[in-house]
Amino acid sequence: MGEVERLRVLFLAHAYPRYLGDPVGSFVHNLAVALRSEGVDVSVVAPAAAGLPRFERLDGIPVHRFRYAPERMETLAYTGTMSAQVQGGLRGKLVLVAFLAAGLRAARRVRSAEGARVLHAHWWFPGGLVARALRRIAGTPYVVTLHGSDIRLAVGSGLARRLFRGVVRHSAAMTAVSSWLARGARDLAGDLAVTVAPMPVLADLFFADDSRDAGQLLFVGKLSPQKGLDRLLRAMSMMRARPRLTVVGAGRVDDAHLRALADSLGLAERITWLPLLTQPELAAEYRRAAIHVISALDEGLGLTAVESLLSETPVVAFESGGVPDVVLHERTGLLVPPGDERALAAALDRLLADDALRTSMGVAGRAHALSSFGARAVAARYAALYRAAAGPQH
Repeated sequence: MGEVERLRVLFLAHAYPRYLGDPVGSFVHNLAVALRSEGVDVSVVAPAAAGLPRFERLDGIPVHRFRYAPERMETLAYTGTMSAQVQGGLRGKLVLVAFLAAGLRAARRVRSAEGARVLHAHWWFPGGLVARALRRIAGTPYVVTLHGSDIRLAVGSGLARRLFRGVVRHSAAMTAVSSWLARGARDLAGDLAVTVAPMPVLADLFFADDSRDAGQLLFVGKLSPQKGLDRLLRAMSMMRARPRLTVVGAGRVDDAHLRALADSLGLAERITWLPLLTQPELAAEYRRAAIHVISALDEGLGLTAVESLLSETPVVAFESGGVPDVVLHERTGLLVPPGDERALAAALDRLLADDALRTSMGVAGRAHALSSFGARAVAARYAALYRAAAGPQH
């Protein structure tokens, strides 16, 4: 049997690492790298930002970044505030229109120059809109992946729902990174086939060592209301134990109210506030923590939970969104009713008091993460979807 022909796929993503180790969009990059072993060569079209080259190779992946506004206005991407900027006024809406037009021009140019046979839009908005337009122009099939924030957007308005349905109905395949997201997509778009296909996590970067601190909690994420750090702070004030907490993600949005809340609850001296970290720096924080706490509601999947389990760090989280796909209750961590801060406090007290249970959950967690989110298995799943979309010759 002859060797399978290599397939060129073009990724469309509004969040892609700006440098090696950047956590922003790192899961998209991990997939691009992993696909090489499956006979798939990936190029990426992503938006520009201050200080970034228009073209570079990251781990050998060609990354083409497009300009869409004067540099001082190119803030839609990489800040986590795209939705707020667009909803905030006419200027944001005009910049979004320019973003979509520039993204389409760049995707059309790169697709033609590099011979991409399939597009992969990460997030239905904005990448899925660009992919649908390019399919109309050039006939190129596309796969669209839902990551979480984009589903919340589709729920938000009638126009967004109509745009979402148009994107997914013209796609060759639709995937969601968790079963919860897949159910949400079916509710919004009707009886469509949705493949649950999470993004890969690098097992060789996240591992356990002897730096564990039995009194240390970890929170990772943008300090937005959805991520729920305030819920964790209130839960900590109810605990019997007095653990320390490291917060990773400070400074991306205004967090003064959260620092004030910590102070009012008497927690300020026990909290370390860290900015967004590189992936290796974050991996060290997972290894050091006794428990990773996910106090978010309606999280698309929670790749930080996967990273934590690979580090043999158990997770305590609300039973919400896609997190139950990762955290198996009583096996790899503990799940509590969504939003129940008292139950969150009790679960943290229970796990902090039981060293043996934390250790056994850590070992089980790494085994579960490797089997479900390992790069090779995830890449094989996506490669099969691309080849089906590209046609029989692939």
